[in-house]
Amino acid sequence: MADSKKRLAGKAAIVTGAGNGIGRAEALELARQGAKVVVNDLGGDTKGEGADVGVAQQVVQEIQAFGGTAVANGDSVASYAGAARIVDTAVKSFGRLDILVNNAGNARPRVIYNLSEEDWDAVIAVHLKGCFNMVRHAAPIFREQRSGVIVNTGSESGLGHFGQANYSAAKEGIIGFTRTVARDLGRFGVRCNAIRPRALNTRLAGGEGGGVAAGEKLVQTFGKHVLGNRGMATPRPAKAEEVAALVAWLCTDSMAAVNGRTFQIGGGEVGLWSEPELIKASFREEGWDIDALDNEVLRNYLVGDIVDG
Repeated sequence: MADSKKRLAGKAAIVTGAGNGIGRAEALELARQGAKVVVNDLGGDTKGEGADVGVAQQVVQEIQAFGGTAVANGDSVASYAGAARIVDTAVKSFGRLDILVNNAGNARPRVIYNLSEEDWDAVIAVHLKGCFNMVRHAAPIFREQRSGVIVNTGSESGLGHFGQANYSAAKEGIIGFTRTVARDLGRFGVRCNAIRPRALNTRLAGGEGGGVAAGEKLVQTFGKHVLGNRGMATPRPAKAEEVAALVAWLCTDSMAAVNGRTFQIGGGEVGLWSEPELIKASFREEGWDIDALDNEVLRNYLVGDIVDG
């Protein structure tokens, strides 16, 4: 059902990777909140191979069925020219662009000693370069109109995730990218935030049941820290619709003062991630050489709890 409050009425949005999972849920929620939506999806498989614009068109039909406005786009975010066409689709279709949600992704999991250059490049191209491509083409529009919202999709995998070096690197790169874009565009009234979603009813997670089972198996095999520092358990299986609600909220005027931050969502939990900080430091007037560094007192102070724990 459409939301009677229409918190995003009059806005035009792009959601990349919106044919399935989180992206689909985001496109539907933004439309329910009154936004006109470009539903972008290459229509490929979870590895990013293949193409079918019908995947995006199906979501458009879902939006139109409840009275929303949407158009489909099948370009790849990994292409600089393709990203330009996605942005152009919004401007030509709706006459404006107010919201950009970067969600498109793929997965090619391999342990590092089996990870090919092709699998590395393919994941970096869609997640990290794709995020840049989209922001690069939307940024001049947002700067000119002195308004706009960008929401980028990171992941707890960026904290470290067994067998996901390419995905982890791309996702944590997106977090750093978000912080810089927030600084570049914030002075023009444009905000850029990121999310680390936990959603298991998605293709990349293996589906609702498959995602939970896969996560539990990894924890049993490698221990809690297979994923970041929090393990893979959640109070209950997370749903893509929860992620979509957070993204829509970040796009509303009530969050206009929030810029450059990273949010957690999933399994009934919502939270704000801290910014990186130096937790310990030691100063030496004459600087450091290896003899000064290789000191038991310094070692115990800096990393004693790590090596002895």
